[in-house]
Amino acid sequence: MTFDASQMDSFLLVGAAVTLLAVLAVRVSARAGLPSLLLYLLMGVALGESGVGIQFDDAAVAHALGFAALVVILAEGGLTTSWRELRPSMRLGLALSTLGVTVSVAVVAVGTHYLLGLPWQLAVLLGAATSATDAAAVFSVLRTVPLPRRLTGALEAESGLNDAPTIVLIVLVSSDTALEQGVLVTALVILGELAGGVALGLAVGWAGAWVMRRAALPSTGLYPIAVLCLAVLAYAGGAALHVSGFAAVYVAALWLGNADLPHRGATRSFSEGIAWLAQIGLFVMLGLLLSPERLGWSTLWMALVAGGVLTFVARPLSVLACSLVQRMPPRELAFLSWAGLRGAVPIVFTTIPLAAGTPGAAQLFDLVFVLVVVYTLLTGPTLPWVAKWLRVARRSEPRGIDLEAAPLERVAADMLQVTIAPSSRLHGVEVGELRLPVGASVSLVVRQGEALVPEPRTTLRHGDELLVVTPRRQRHATEDRLRAVSEGGRLALWRGPRRPAR
Repeated sequence: MTFDASQMDSFLLVGAAVTLLAVLAVRVSARAGLPSLLLYLLMGVALGESGVGIQFDDAAVAHALGFAALVVILAEGGLTTSWRELRPSMRLGLALSTLGVTVSVAVVAVGTHYLLGLPWQLAVLLGAATSATDAAAVFSVLRTVPLPRRLTGALEAESGLNDAPTIVLIVLVSSDTALEQGVLVTALVILGELAGGVALGLAVGWAGAWVMRRAALPSTGLYPIAVLCLAVLAYAGGAALHVSGFAAVYVAALWLGNADLPHRGATRSFSEGIAWLAQIGLFVMLGLLLSPERLGWSTLWMALVAGGVLTFVARPLSVLACSLVQRMPPRELAFLSWAGLRGAVPIVFTTIPLAAGTPGAAQLFDLVFVLVVVYTLLTGPTLPWVAKWLRVARRSEPRGIDLEAAPLERVAADMLQVTIAPSSRLHGVEVGELRLPVGASVSLVVRQGEALVPEPRTTLRHGDELLVVTPRRQRHATEDRLRAVSEGGRLALWRGPRRPAR
């Protein structure tokens, strides 16, 4: 097939217009409380054979491009996740991504087999495809809901880790390997691939961080590219070694994102932009793959039944089972049950049996597509109301200080810009009484538009803006100390350490 210049011009025109429209759609989705990726799916349907008329029905290409996009999305998730905030909820997140997925797959498979009459292979594939939550969908909605860290951390860890076991299971079931080996052998294979993927990710992350700290690249823009390539290398290495590449890429990116690397701010911004581009392309492509002519009332009815089993039975039971690993109040467990947004990633998973030629794969694709759209419309907009009704949302209280950070790459330090709000007890405190960690100092005070070089006896006032320089390894301790004094005044040091927001 030839591809001339005029076709390239048309491709660039359509691609640029669709991407720009998708970027603008983010604001619309944020106001409506919906994941923006749902709009991308509908854009793909509008561009497809029943709309503009673009023909796309190659399941193998969709499968390959879908996996490539998921690698980029998982890499961005790891690079932008704070291990400090994730660690307290890691045990629950890991349980949700393993034990929770197992319970959910079993419940959905049994329920749809007996209620809808699906063959066991198709029922298990349906349960596996819909049991993994979508990080992009979850946090595009939760971004507007002020939740305790343990809840956001658990949801973030779950959505970042549950893709790996789900994909391994779907590949085994699609190829009939799982049915031949049995449940026990299949479970051992999945656990072995996951353990190998985690080990490989740790190795690549550690080695990559060691190299990047010592590499003297001639341009700042090369560092983000190198870090993203290391994450992709982890996935490719996992595929070559027959371990979970998706676990490897997430763990490697998580290590790299929390390591003391040069130009971390540029790396995060670059990875976020590439991930958005991958998400837009991925979900528009999935919308193109749908053929609306195949849909009917039977598909809608089956999607409603399967989604009801997933949302109201399987998800609550999986969260309840995981609560044995890390106990939480019942109202928080109820919110976790309702916050299991699937987004469009389950549709990506259905391209695996579609590309493998599994019997009933086209029906599975249509069923999951409708299920995702219907139940995302149901759960997404209601999450803020559910959080308020269950009393798990934090109150929007006035903050004592507003704090922003910027990296100082050449000296491995960060500059914090702190604004003292009217409610802050920093008012009246002398700079010397802040008792910041070793190496951190207040370098400038801006008061009523005038810059002051502070001395230890300089007294802070409401409305002051402070520029605080801190070594990168002391950044969190410096931030905690500033917040503690803002809440407790000059005696905060003797009142005990400030508890982090829950």
